[in-house]
Amino acid sequence: MPAIRPRHLCSMAAALVLTVTAPATAATAATGPSDAAALREGLFVGNNWDGTADVIKASGDFAKIGRINVIPDKDARMAEINANPIKWIYFMAIRNSVGEGHDQFVDDMYTTPDGSSVVVSRPSFADVVSIDLATGDINWRFPVSGYRSDHMTVSPDGKRVAVSASTSNTVHVLDIVTGKQLGSVATADKPHENIFTKDGKYLWNMGIGDVNTATDAPWLDWTKGNRYITVVDATTYERVKVIDMRQRLDAIGLTDYSDAVRPAVFSPDESKLYFQVSFFNGFFEYDIATDKITRTKTLPKNPATSDDRTTFVNDSRHHGISMSPDGSKLCVAGTMDDYATVVDRATLQEGPLVTASKPYWATVSGDGKSCVVSESGTDQVTAIDFATGKKTVSVPVGDHPQRVRLGHVAADWTGTSG
Repeated sequence: MPAIRPRHLCSMAAALVLTVTAPATAATAATGPSDAAALREGLFVGNNWDGTADVIKASGDFAKIGRINVIPDKDARMAEINANPIKWIYFMAIRNSVGEGHDQFVDDMYTTPDGSSVVVSRPSFADVVSIDLATGDINWRFPVSGYRSDHMTVSPDGKRVAVSASTSNTVHVLDIVTGKQLGSVATADKPHENIFTKDGKYLWNMGIGDVNTATDAPWLDWTKGNRYITVVDATTYERVKVIDMRQRLDAIGLTDYSDAVRPAVFSPDESKLYFQVSFFNGFFEYDIATDKITRTKTLPKNPATSDDRTTFVNDSRHHGISMSPDGSKLCVAGTMDDYATVVDRATLQEGPLVTASKPYWATVSGDGKSCVVSESGTDQVTAIDFATGKKTVSVPVGDHPQRVRLGHVAADWTGTSG
């Protein structure tokens, strides 16, 4: 029988089921004085294809602290999938499309405020689990609606975690300790990035639409589905606002640009949003008060990168953006162009282009001095100094690192015993 192409697998599955402040880049909220004395800060690196997470020092030499197995229940989950034809089709579709031939075992992760557990979204298993950092055992499991879990965020107080269920156009908000659902939100197609405002009152979700089709030409952009930002009251979980960047892009003459908002970061005063979109080597500045895109930054193309949009991984030419704590610098992961760079926020002038192999995410070190990017192509994370824009160190991690989040573990922790 001829091989089924990945895009056809996605279509088969769909047919069967008819289907503000800086974002919380830290994997936990701040801990109290008594807790902090017994904890150490670390960067959690999700090795998506491994099903592990490496914990490294949050600054300095970024040396490895320990490792976690985030799929200790793999046999049980696979038995469930193999017993359900619909789940199996989606599992294989994820492997052969967004997974690039691999299973997606860890997308995002955040630790609890006391540093006792880490909460992980697992796309291929369509769930969120809490894992005990001492034993490696699962505390609780929450199956998301639909067939795939994705990006998460944690509330500023560390008590709630929001997760995108990408095939059901839903965001679930869970109690981070018990896994109990506190509320759910209807979103645009394929919810992706989530951001809580610093007061915890609002949750922003970015719907990116269908990124696994070959209809990538600008004139076919309408086939990608409904894409907009959903702003939600984080107490009632009612939608309070929708922001469609299509209208804002058209207003400045960028009618051929995608309106699929990818990673985004807010300025410290919550007045500006800096965001990436599908297919674009650069980012935009959006003024929240005036509801307008105020600046566009186009970053250099790598001459070796094809302009064939169908070759971009999940439609994302650049995927990953963070901001220095003082708001003066942005750090951008130029995913398909194989570099990362620090950009001056006032002038939008980029610094040196730091060579990186398919950098998939950008976050901020514990001391705020460095941008840390995950190099999914070479299985390492690289730190770049915000002040100079130059690389300081790279450290090896597991297979296909993606999300990197700050979190906490016990001061003497060196890995799970399970």
